[in-house]
Amino acid sequence: MKTRSLFSSELSPWEEADRDDLVSARVVFNLPVDRVFEYLVPDSLRSQLRVGQRVRVPFGRGDRPVVGFCVDLGKPERREGLKSVGGLVDPDPLIDEHMLELTHWIADRYLCTWGQVLDMAVPAGVKKQAGTREMLMLQVTPAVLTQAPDLKLSAKQAAVLDILKGAAAPLSVDDLTKAAGCGTGPITELRRKRLVEAVSRRAFTGELPPGAGGREADLVLNPDQQRVFDRIAGVIRAGRHQTFLLHGVTGSGKTEVYIRAIREVVNFGRQAIVLVPEISLTPQTIRRFESRFAGVAVLHSHLTDAERHQHWRRIARGEVQVVVGARSAVFAPTTHLGLIIIDEEHENSFKQDSVPRYHAREVAERRAQIENVPLILGSATPTLEAWRSAKCGAYELLRLPKRVVGLPMPPVVVVDVRHDPISKTGAAIGRALHTAMRHALDTQGQIILFLNLRGYSPLIWCRSCGAALKCPHCDITLTWHKEQQLARCHSCDYKVPAPSRCTACNQPGVRYLGTGTQRLEQEVRARFPQATCLRMDSDSMRQPGSHDQALEAFRRGDVQILLGTQMITKGLDFPNVTLVGVIDADTVLHQPDLRAAERTFQLIAQVAGRTGRSERGGRVLVQTSCPAEPPILLASKHDYVAFAEAELEHRRQFDKPPFQHLARVIVRGPHEPEVQAAARAMTDVCRAATAAAKLPVRILGPAPAPTAKLKANYRYHFQLAADDVAPIQALWRAASPEFGALRNVEYAIDVDPLNLR
Repeated sequence: MKTRSLFSSELSPWEEADRDDLVSARVVFNLPVDRVFEYLVPDSLRSQLRVGQRVRVPFGRGDRPVVGFCVDLGKPERREGLKSVGGLVDPDPLIDEHMLELTHWIADRYLCTWGQVLDMAVPAGVKKQAGTREMLMLQVTPAVLTQAPDLKLSAKQAAVLDILKGAAAPLSVDDLTKAAGCGTGPITELRRKRLVEAVSRRAFTGELPPGAGGREADLVLNPDQQRVFDRIAGVIRAGRHQTFLLHGVTGSGKTEVYIRAIREVVNFGRQAIVLVPEISLTPQTIRRFESRFAGVAVLHSHLTDAERHQHWRRIARGEVQVVVGARSAVFAPTTHLGLIIIDEEHENSFKQDSVPRYHAREVAERRAQIENVPLILGSATPTLEAWRSAKCGAYELLRLPKRVVGLPMPPVVVVDVRHDPISKTGAAIGRALHTAMRHALDTQGQIILFLNLRGYSPLIWCRSCGAALKCPHCDITLTWHKEQQLARCHSCDYKVPAPSRCTACNQPGVRYLGTGTQRLEQEVRARFPQATCLRMDSDSMRQPGSHDQALEAFRRGDVQILLGTQMITKGLDFPNVTLVGVIDADTVLHQPDLRAAERTFQLIAQVAGRTGRSERGGRVLVQTSCPAEPPILLASKHDYVAFAEAELEHRRQFDKPPFQHLARVIVRGPHEPEVQAAARAMTDVCRAATAAAKLPVRILGPAPAPTAKLKANYRYHFQLAADDVAPIQALWRAASPEFGALRNVEYAIDVDPLNLR
């Protein structure tokens, strides 16, 4: 995958073309084919085709037209048998030199193809030019630019001609008449004299709503914030790359540090990218940036293709100072990038679960290196990967150890529900939490209750034979959703009315066990009928804007009790919240996942941070059956450092990430014997390739995946482990060509996976 003319100082393709009449384009496709294809550029396209544009070319034996990205131009490596580029898809390049280098790195790093990465990096709305239509635009004829016509022109005609000559692009009739202060008569006359011509161009049909426009002044930083900002500003002014890990407790003012750093960048005429978890893209988050900066583009999954296309073009034209968005905003086409920030860098949503399976933290770090700009990673509970990088010196650690204006961290009480008489009856809210909720409501405080289980009951169980009702397509128990009177699979969305008799033994007496958010909501309404309660989970927040409306109602005080899943645990600042209750701290802890302890600590610490953000103070109650578990115990003490050091030592002893890199290979198919045989064959090939090349890679497995069946496919997996990612990459490139003979199965590789289920 060489990109010679882009990244070297060799002659340009046009200088080379002077020596040899032939010019070729190197093209990649959104296909699982790790190869760059070469096509001749016809004379008619030479002056138009540029690197980064999409082209339509004949592909395969049938010469079917396929769209690909042109990644290089130069002299053809061979003359015979080359097909020709059929046409251009885009009038201008969609990808610049820096983005080509970044996407090429992603393809190497995450073991996919360059074309797959490029196709993902450019939004669908941009590729299909959503929200635009063909319009007739006006420009001067070539003769006007090369020679001054000796014609008598009226003042209005001369004004129109001067405006068009100075325009960077063709103008619409409306824009031209407005700029020249005239009607259409002078334009018609200029067209008759063949001094102005009409050309067809695509133009946007709608306008984006205006932003807030940057009216608020910056806040005064406290000494800790000022110290951190001064260090970051020094690197920005020096114009060099450095990755900072900003470890600040919840409520310590990390966002204000981000804003001041962005201000520094904007003052230099540059742009900033701020990545946040998708669920944190609330009006509160957006308003904080829009109230400080005049040009803000917000990129998230709820935008239409047309809106995303318009934002993309505004960013590329340099009209945007700050890009705020979820994971994919790391590919925003900023032409003068000066800073990248990842807030809540510990969030799993920064890892993509489809090809290319990149992690935004790694991609952002690589982009920051390529463009020589700083990267800030912020979190109260950093990932162990980021923490170890800071301890090793790869990142610079900056700390905000206290909350702003000296507010204390809220006290956290761990409640052992094994000894709670109310919890023993099956109630979700124990005695201590009930008392605390009553006190909070009596003192006009607000309450947040966190439970990371959707539905009414997560288990439908037969007391006669002990069988649980499972999805027929997945190795997952069905969850009872009382509102819909359905048992649902949270993986494939299979739905069925819950049976009155056991499907295994046909005996009556099916029971609904456990508590989900729907059942918790019912219990809250029964116990506190005078309080307004609102549930936030993916079942109740299905309508566009419902998430924002719910949080705004809570902010106004229309809702006293907010309960939900992890979407309520992060990025929210509600000063009137005086109580946070964690209903069951063990839901994540006992999952078969090497990161279970880390995620448990993060969830408790983050949800605990939602209270105590004003002079009213606040407290946290954590209900658990395992009060002595280190993640729960240390989270109750707000002691991230002790947790991180203990967990890192545990990982080091067992050669687990971040001390080793993993690549997980999943093999799936509808017939289990075929899947098992294929997984064994693939591991045999990998072991042979490892021995032949003497690569320091351990191969673990194959074995059935923890979720052995998913969406009607049986699943086996094996892992490739090494101290560095390079041997894993070398092994996969050596072994994977032999996997083409596999039939009736699919396979996927995930480098540095977060999800091991």
